[in-house]
Amino acid sequence: MAKISPNEFRTGVKIIYKGDLWEVVNFQAVHRGRGSAFVRTKLRNLKNGNVIEVSFSPEEQLEYPEIEMRNMVYLYNQGDSYVFMDNESYEQYELPSDIVGDNAKYLKEDLEVAVLMSNGEIIAVELPKTVELEVVDTPPGVKGDTVSGGGKPATLETGLTVTVPFFINKGDIIKVDTRTGEYVERVNK
Repeated sequence: MAKISPNEFRTGVKIIYKGDLWEVVNFQAVHRGRGSAFVRTKLRNLKNGNVIEVSFSPEEQLEYPEIEMRNMVYLYNQGDSYVFMDNESYEQYELPSDIVGDNAKYLKEDLEVAVLMSNGEIIAVELPKTVELEVVDTPPGVKGDTVSGGGKPATLETGLTVTVPFFINKGDIIKVDTRTGEYVERVNK
């Protein structure tokens, strides 16, 4: 397995830290006047989504996993697992819920995702930055309250609940940011 120094970190780089696979979310090189320099990072665990802050010495060497990325399409949910199909080989993979994690609340049929593999084993599912989902339940908006900047809860077709502007109605298609879980915009049909 290759090695990587914290000085080579970039957003999105995958590393092995304490036996788990992590993604660099944020990093900053810190130089103190007389003290030694270090690299402050935020890492996201690819299995469970936990985010931690860690400081590394620039001389440290961390393992850099060989990762293959495959485009797959989400097909359906089967009990506690999720079935995906490889776009090239048409082979189907059944992934347990612990690999899919919180991404499950954004999955709808025919959604194209990137599946990360290391040594032939599927280790994570990466969603597109935004997904389009239908609003299945939300209280009606109050007339004239379209610009107030407030919001109301809306339940989406996957069961996810997000805060949306008052002008959003049941049946509307909205874009949701998969990184933050927040409403982005209404999609014109």
